[in-house]
Amino acid sequence: MPSLNNPAWSSKHAWHILSRVNPTKRRARERVKDYREIYTHYDEKSVREQASRCVQCANPLCTMGCPLSNRIPEWLALTAEGRFLEAAEVSQSTSNMPEICSRVCPQERLCEAGCILNGRAEPVSIGPIEKFINEYAIARNGIRSCENTGNGLRVAVIGSGPGGIACADELAQLGYSVTIFESQHFAGGLLMNGIPSFKLEKSVVNRRVESLSRCGVAFRFGIQVGRDISISELMASHDAVFIAVGAQTPKTFQIPGSDLIGIFEALPFLSENNGVPNVASPHVLVSGKRVVVLGGGDTAMDCLRTAIRAGARDAVCVYRRDLVNMPGDRREYENAIEEGAKFRFLTNPIRLHGDERGRVTHVTCVQMELGEPDASGRRKPRSVAGSEFQIEADIVLVAYGFDPEPISEVPGFYGIRTNEWGAIEANDRQMTSLPGVFAGGDIVRGPSLVVHAVRDGRMAAAGIHRYLCGS
Repeated sequence: MPSLNNPAWSSKHAWHILSRVNPTKRRARERVKDYREIYTHYDEKSVREQASRCVQCANPLCTMGCPLSNRIPEWLALTAEGRFLEAAEVSQSTSNMPEICSRVCPQERLCEAGCILNGRAEPVSIGPIEKFINEYAIARNGIRSCENTGNGLRVAVIGSGPGGIACADELAQLGYSVTIFESQHFAGGLLMNGIPSFKLEKSVVNRRVESLSRCGVAFRFGIQVGRDISISELMASHDAVFIAVGAQTPKTFQIPGSDLIGIFEALPFLSENNGVPNVASPHVLVSGKRVVVLGGGDTAMDCLRTAIRAGARDAVCVYRRDLVNMPGDRREYENAIEEGAKFRFLTNPIRLHGDERGRVTHVTCVQMELGEPDASGRRKPRSVAGSEFQIEADIVLVAYGFDPEPISEVPGFYGIRTNEWGAIEANDRQMTSLPGVFAGGDIVRGPSLVVHAVRDGRMAAAGIHRYLCGS
């Protein structure tokens, strides 16, 4: 393919000639037999062609649509020229885990949604290209390494999810001595125990964690801050603290029959099938059983696809709005359909029924219709009189989402101001009401995207650096 520097070649017109071609997916009947990632990689020829579709517009809306303001047109141009290591270096300059974000970000709602080609052609395949260049670089030891010597200051990071990892990485680059305190006995947070391996293989997360260790970041596992050690004790031994514990408290689920045997929360089910079981949770056996998943977000999609891989006889999603208003990623919905999941839209569960042993047997639902938009702009669902019907179920997985951890109720976190939803309040530098204590990710903004947690971690690191430098 001609170089972008060749006067005879104009990337402004490549999209006329080249259609968007996504990396191939493994066939559904093959991929449901394991938990490996379903998407393959571009080859070098394909990735250069796809990157050349970028028109290099003067006002790149893709960058504006990215929470990290990734320098997307720059690394697309380098990729089109075959300069993959340089492209990865640019990518890594604004993201602490581009090889992970490229796998789990909903690009169709972020960077690719802003692509100027939308409406005239398919947008540039930003996510798959980002994945290629970073995997290419990592395979050749082209991952950002720590170069700064220690500055004598210590920072404690609470939580090893994407926000904690990003903050620790940024601070290590600046020479801080960083210790991550993690309540689990493994690092990664929801990257490990929440996102299924068929979307993000755990070796990818472990690789990122190992790179932090090589930068000198220390990990203390099995330590629950607030119970085993308080914020005040951490501040006594560190110069600053960053809280990134996420939001893993399930939303309340209370309908008649919700105490029956066979009703489970989504996260323990996903954790168990990710190979990192929560020892405090019961074993959820779905093989040969009829599984009903309640909810319409990404967690519901993950539960459906995991249940199918775990041998469920049926996997049915019950959601009270329609497909247009469903919050789940459309790619994940399509993947779930391909793999055999079923969907009952405009359907709301109102009662769970069980047998004489107290085991769930079916769900009574009511048909819904959409009324006027609510305060969020989404049309509010309302029940249709006399429309009750039943869905058989042996297992019900509740995937109604999560709330922030109730920090205000934990003695070790006293003094940190929270809002009415229980989320920590933080300023534009991510600092809380306690000087020197910062927070970010889901514990501040509520359940959100991995890329938002990375953004908050980077902002917090910058805020900590300014705070400790007195600026």
